[in-house]
Amino acid sequence: MTAPLLSLTWTDHLTGRRGHLVVDRLVRGVCSGGLRMREGCTLDEVTGLARGMSLKEALHYDPAARYVPLGGAKGGIDCDPRDPEAYGLLVRYLRAVRPYVESCWTTGEDLGLSQDVVDRAAAEAGLVSSIQAVYPLLDDERAARERLADAFAVEVDGIGLDELVGGCGVAESVLTALDRAGAPYAGTRVALQGFGTMGGATARFLARAGLTVVAVADVKGTIADPAGLDVEELLAARDAHGTVDRGALRPGFAELPSDAWLSAEAEVLVPAAVSYAIGPREQERITARWIAEAANMPVLPEAEELLHARGVSVLPDVVVNSGTNAWWWWTLFGDIGADAGEAFAHTRRSMRALVERVLARAESGGTTPRQAAHALAEQRLAAVAERFGHHR
Repeated sequence: MTAPLLSLTWTDHLTGRRGHLVVDRLVRGVCSGGLRMREGCTLDEVTGLARGMSLKEALHYDPAARYVPLGGAKGGIDCDPRDPEAYGLLVRYLRAVRPYVESCWTTGEDLGLSQDVVDRAAAEAGLVSSIQAVYPLLDDERAARERLADAFAVEVDGIGLDELVGGCGVAESVLTALDRAGAPYAGTRVALQGFGTMGGATARFLARAGLTVVAVADVKGTIADPAGLDVEELLAARDAHGTVDRGALRPGFAELPSDAWLSAEAEVLVPAAVSYAIGPREQERITARWIAEAANMPVLPEAEELLHARGVSVLPDVVVNSGTNAWWWWTLFGDIGADAGEAFAHTRRSMRALVERVLARAESGGTTPRQAAHALAEQRLAAVAERFGHHR
């Protein structure tokens, strides 16, 4: 694998905690990738995520669209976001990497950080915006910024559109896989790890499509009911970190250990929380037919090999969870407006076409969906480089 264009580690002078920034590549001088905050975040992790962002961007390349994919990047801070010192650390990190945010790195929410927190910290760090590096590429910056701000103000059933589009993309990926297999939505069971922005939205869209959510895991454990959980009730009972208040739920569900979602009797598993959640030992417990990677890098390569060998299809993160990132740029560049119906329709159409192409390629080539997705991304990276030049 080619070395990234830029890799740096910053050490906070007050706490000694570390933050990382990796720019995998630039396209037209700009890269895109969220900023995560979690205890134990490493440079290797951020490097892998940055590479994944290059692939994720490239997969949505459409020569006829206004949005041209950017390069891939990622930021990470080694700190529990619930730590009292977390916000101050975030502000100091953004001050330290400010030259990169101003010149080439567009960033936003990721694991452990919501967009409003990133925006507040960015302003405190003296930045115009966490995505200001892309502004010179816009035809009409003022109109584009207003359009994105309007889109972020849209709510659907009390939840922000920005929180829902990613889950819409994950759900459409699952539904496409079910359709290809001829599996009916009704009777298909789903277990999720993580009930934050991505997990919660995914659960909502899958439940509304007719699937049955039988297990949801958060930091307190796994809430399970083989007859099906009330997703809307769970959403109403969760906090900003995706933790469900058990006291706000009606009785009748089972309280199981945090890892019980792995062995749930379900056809679909959705890891939507942490990286590296499924290793060789964890995969032994899985009886599901599909795993949709709503989180980044939740399935380790060795585990994926073993799962593939026994017929479990891993729908890869670079495809499945790419909807949020693409929606930002579709909206900012003007491919869609600040409208929920338009956003969901465009997301569903784009994700279905992409997943169909990846799964068909995997089937015809006898590869895993991830190998097929990476091969397709490399083709599109080459097409982008041919059009705009190589920037590594």
